[in-house]
Amino acid sequence: MSARLDLRRRLHEVAFRQAGYVSAAQALGVGYSYQAQKYHVDRGNWVKVDRALFRLAGWPAAANDGYARWAVWSEGLGVVSFQSAADVHDLGEFDLGDVHLTVPAPRPATPGVVLHVAELDDGDIDDRGSFRVTTVTRTLLDLATTSVSQEQLSSAVGDALSAGSASRGTLQRRMDAFGPAAALRLERALTAPPEAHA
Repeated sequence: MSARLDLRRRLHEVAFRQAGYVSAAQALGVGYSYQAQKYHVDRGNWVKVDRALFRLAGWPAAANDGYARWAVWSEGLGVVSFQSAADVHDLGEFDLGDVHLTVPAPRPATPGVVLHVAELDDGDIDDRGSFRVTTVTRTLLDLATTSVSQEQLSSAVGDALSAGSASRGTLQRRMDAFGPAAALRLERALTAPPEAHA
């Protein structure tokens, strides 16, 4: 195998795990100099998505690709969370604007993403291959700490309970750790009549 083909193969191995996205640092690590990266963008082989972030041209689109992009942007540290995680899990109805990511340490702000700083336990994370997302239970607990309406929270909780993706008992056991206001909102959501979940 020629050196060029080997280089391309290694780049595709990285991109395959990340829905076709590759950071400049990852490309450099594989063996593409910054000059070579510019060459591939200029030739249309790579599409520049953001500063130091590319996607291989012609990569097939799939649902939730946008979340893979932000996972690469965060150097693999970000976990899709809050309203964005509710979208992944198909819970309730929320206004989906910026992507919500939970990261272990503060990062510089950038348009298009809302960062939440927290250390997540492995048990609170689902691996979706090209990105990670908070579990249904953790997503509901997080949402209860935000300004989403009680109706939206109740709908999301109702969806999770109906699907069997979260349990009433686990939510009740864990909600006090998220503060009294969040616990009260979750208790209301858990006792809401079924029509409130419709």
